[in-house]
Amino acid sequence: MKYMLLIYSAGTDAADTAAAADAPSFEDWMIYDKAVKDAGIWVSGDALADLTTATTVRVGPAGERTVTDGPFAETREILGGYYVIDVPDLDVALDWAARCPGSRGGGSVTVRPVAEFEA
Repeated sequence: MKYMLLIYSAGTDAADTAAAADAPSFEDWMIYDKAVKDAGIWVSGDALADLTTATTVRVGPAGERTVTDGPFAETREILGGYYVIDVPDLDVALDWAARCPGSRGGGSVTVRPVAEFEA
């Protein structure tokens, strides 16, 4: 079954120095990326560009489109990237999420099953 691991960072306002000290390094990410690929469970994944490059689109009831810079979400967490993995079940997906460097340093990894529709 395919699962998406959504990787959230605590953002730049994080005041917790203990969490900041536990923040993953670039090498941590390279090791995790290799482990996911070597395990044969990697389907896809990418880091996202800086939040300042985001654009939000909303369509109103009459079909009018509003485009604004940035997500402007009222949250301290920032979606930074994702992996899609193909594993037997949720427990295995949760194990991989716990190993993800993004789950440390004040960050979190949300695990969601990928909905598969028949053609």
